[in-house]
Amino acid sequence: MRTRPARLRGAIRLDVWSLVMAAALVLIGVLLVWPIGQVLILGFFDAQTQAFTLVNYAKILTHPYYLGALWNTLVVGVGGMVGACLLGVPLAYCTARYVIRGRSVIATLAVLALVSPPFIGAYSWVVIAGNNGWLTQQLKILGIAMPTIYGVHGIILVFSLKFFPFVYLMTDSALRNINRSYEEAAENLGCGAWARFFKITLPLVFPAVSAGAMLCFVLSIADFGTPSIIGRDFRTLSTLAYNQYGSEMGGPPTLAVSISMLMIVISMLAVLLQRYLMGKRRFAGALTNPSVPKPCRGLSGALLHLLCYAIVALATLPMAVVVYTSFLQTSGPVFTGGFGLNSYARVIQEVPDVIANTFKFSLMATVLITLAGGLMAYVVVRRETALAGLLDALLMVPYVVPGVVMAIGFLLTFNTGVFDLMGTSTILVLMLFIRRLPYGVRATSAVLRQIKPSIEEAAVSLGASPLKAFARVTVPLMMPGVIAGAMMSFITAINELSSTLLLYTARTATMPVRIYSAVLDGEFGIAAALATILLLSSGLCVFVVLRFSQSKEAAFV
Repeated sequence: MRTRPARLRGAIRLDVWSLVMAAALVLIGVLLVWPIGQVLILGFFDAQTQAFTLVNYAKILTHPYYLGALWNTLVVGVGGMVGACLLGVPLAYCTARYVIRGRSVIATLAVLALVSPPFIGAYSWVVIAGNNGWLTQQLKILGIAMPTIYGVHGIILVFSLKFFPFVYLMTDSALRNINRSYEEAAENLGCGAWARFFKITLPLVFPAVSAGAMLCFVLSIADFGTPSIIGRDFRTLSTLAYNQYGSEMGGPPTLAVSISMLMIVISMLAVLLQRYLMGKRRFAGALTNPSVPKPCRGLSGALLHLLCYAIVALATLPMAVVVYTSFLQTSGPVFTGGFGLNSYARVIQEVPDVIANTFKFSLMATVLITLAGGLMAYVVVRRETALAGLLDALLMVPYVVPGVVMAIGFLLTFNTGVFDLMGTSTILVLMLFIRRLPYGVRATSAVLRQIKPSIEEAAVSLGASPLKAFARVTVPLMMPGVIAGAMMSFITAINELSSTLLLYTARTATMPVRIYSAVLDGEFGIAAALATILLLSSGLCVFVVLRFSQSKEAAFV
């Protein structure tokens, strides 16, 4: 009797992890590929005749109205990216190359600025430098006209201060791993400090800088809250897609989804460009003889400390303004002077449900992320197969797909038959789950790669089943990554705005949605109180992440 080759038998053998892989691909297919596919397909159909057409894309790429929004999106994306690099690279160089007192405080504040709600900066700068902002009023008393915060420069300012920690954390880690022999050799050959930085140091950390810059660009073009709050008449693709969807409610939102697909294309092109540049510029060095921070004293030391503190102070200023504003005495929407708890009293009396919704939906999504993310991370790391590679690649998609696009995809997908989830809390939980699933998978994968498979193999050889070995041996070792991933997922879930703004109802509104509407209505007191609750919750989660993570860079970037 002929037997099948052992390799073939292993290829078709079904075990529990094969079932996990299949379930993971089905889940990603339903919640990610299907909705995005709906967006892609609908953009090629006419809203009236339902016939195949390229008119939608032709209109977007030729009409001045849409071309203006496209250009504006690229401007704020590049502006936010350049601003983040101008802040993040110098800060990373100072903290990595010199002994900066309070470096851990600087890193923690940068992380807090990174995980704070994305629209907090826009709201805070309105309070500071808006038409009736306190800085505007103080300068007016002195006879100085304050430049308006509204428009493109205000958006770029907010994006730069919001996203620079990506560049800072990645570059700081890379700078600390450079072999100092390269820089010392260049210095011995007479290379000056500036030339040494641009010819030796910067090329060696280029992968980290470019990865951080790419993240800043993608997040800047995808952000909805900031341009909608301080953009005024400055249209971007994200605000245009949201407004276009609202105007097409009576029929298929073909133009809205076409705009959404353009946003995805721009994000994917940014990722491909970064990878192309990485391929063209291959600089590497042995991770030995790392650089040692030098002490800095005197005037130069004072200036370096001032630069570092000034950057993080500007980044955290919006948070301080929000907390301060939340304790100002109010009478309805008007600040009356002095301090009080009126805003918090209004929150408890008027919108306790949005606080409950935020934590309930986010906790439910986090539990799902923790369970599914742990299993997916295991099959991605331990199963070196084509399907594992496909799953790993698909899990990168939520990073580059804007929240508005995902929301439109969900609205197109889950609105009929047994999949009709419109107006329910389930659709919000599923959205938060799929949007933040990569955090759980990446954090757990990072820890799993440090756990030798031989530990599990030893348990199996002693009689334990593969599933029991995973539960009794691997899971306890994975817990730091699981906890860090869960906390990061929870932080980003409670602060999610762009994807939930199209999905919520009066019964399922969350804190970010209520803050956004309160800012637009001029209810700054209640907006500040809710934002402070979000900030405190995010800060507590950051503490937990730092407690259970060995590296700030691995946990947050």
